Amino acid sequence: MNREFKPEPTDANQLDAEYFEYSKAANPISANLTTRIPYHSFPASLYDRGPSRVVPLDLSDALGCEGPATGPGLCANFIRLNAGDALTLQPNATSQVFYVISGEGAVVQGEHEVHWSTGCFIALPGLEAAHWRALQDARLYYVHDEPLLRYLGVKPVTDRFAPTLYPAALANAKLREAADDPRAQDRSRISILLGNRNFPQTRTVTHVLWAMYGILPAGSVQKPHRHQSIALDFIIDCPVGCYSLVGTELEADGQIRNPVRVDWAPGLAFVTPPGYWHAHFNESDTEAFLIPIQDAGLQTYLRALDIRFS
Repeated sequence: MNREFKPEPTDANQLDAEYFEYSKAANPISANLTTRIPYHSFPASLYDRGPSRVVPLDLSDALGCEGPATGPGLCANFIRLNAGDALTLQPNATSQVFYVISGEGAVVQGEHEVHWSTGCFIALPGLEAAHWRALQDARLYYVHDEPLLRYLGVKPVTDRFAPTLYPAALANAKLREAADDPRAQDRSRISILLGNRNFPQTRTVTHVLWAMYGILPAGSVQKPHRHQSIALDFIIDCPVGCYSLVGTELEADGQIRNPVRVDWAPGLAFVTPPGYWHAHFNESDTEAFLIPIQDAGLQTYLRALDIRFS
């Protein structure tokens, strides 16, 4: 005899319980219960002039989550901070990574003071507020993991690392060293990954975030690859003729089937969804520079990153 069991109204401990036949719940993305991460680009015009402000790159409506959020676990932002202005940032986050697009200033977090200028990377934990001030008009690209903590319903109770500066001169020297290596052309890309000695298992800039600083050489192609981390890509500089192709499947010859094309421009940020094949092209005679920031620190620790190349 089949009889559907329904809890009595007074059985409060069961009121939220649901039961699903496996095939109707095991793949909620394909069933359109969980929304896919959309393609999206954010132009430099969002922050290239005007008052000091933080501009969240918010896709929370498309993601079906509380915002601001650029992906399920990360939020990317542009910051404009004009000379003489100050800004306090304190997201409910464990990890914050900044790239200084232009300008000069300092940030104070607890007992730490970091002086920054164009081309620097800065990694900050999230327990204490960070107080920023600009000595020159400044623009920054900024990614943090508040959406992840919001989803989990948690707050950080300890910092996993100290504020860390990656000076522009040293980062550029390390990148040029990688580019000048005789074996560079045999590698899948020419880039450096920012690391922190507190995370030897993942070799990432924080325990959640992964940051790459890369060159796309003139006349080159970075062949299709994919990974299970979302990529929040920022284009530092590029000539006309640089673009990415993104898609869900490969053809038999290893090229992306029915790709979406994203044309690059200096100061552009765009989203590459996790699990999607993507390839980068430079059809000009000048180098291009990019920064992908991902949640690959977390994905690597979970043994779920699954980077693959065509």
